[in-house]
Amino acid sequence: MYNMSPDPIVRHARREDVPAILELIRELADYEHELSSVEATEEKLLCTIAFAPSSSTSTVPAADETESTSSNKPARCLILLSPQGIPAGIALYFYNYSTWRARPGIYLEDLYVKQSERKKGYGKRLLVELAKEVVASKGGRLEWSVLKWNEPSIKFYESIGAKMMSEWVGMRVDGEGLNKLAALLD
Repeated sequence: MYNMSPDPIVRHARREDVPAILELIRELADYEHELSSVEATEEKLLCTIAFAPSSSTSTVPAADETESTSSNKPARCLILLSPQGIPAGIALYFYNYSTWRARPGIYLEDLYVKQSERKKGYGKRLLVELAKEVVASKGGRLEWSVLKWNEPSIKFYESIGAKMMSEWVGMRVDGEGLNKLAALLD
């Protein structure tokens, strides 16, 4: 079923990984004090993530082996399996685009490693695999957001060469505000 090699394995998620992915999403939300905000279900994840085939034996992530992304299925997920075969971390991401560079990139929506599996290099391993994908696609950047209060994560990201973008502010429209905006000119 899962990894039993002496090293962790990172691969694109398969449909059978969805229960573990949802569990890790819930753990992340709990860590961020937002568990009540989780609307993800196994069914929703199955409909919105582009998965690798169950028959895939590849242990090296290869995006071209997964289902195609689309507007309805925009996300991909890397899963890290510990040497004991336990799902220990995920990186949920999607492709973005830099207009100034006219190049593709990756936006990391969520990176999470189980608390019991931290300090083993797993977060770094997931980020390295994403960086390799950006480089292979001749992309321009790998980017993500981090909560201002999450000092351990900020220090970790800076230790691997990430730079805080202090001149940019995140913006979002969701919930009822999204419905209002969609109907603004009606």
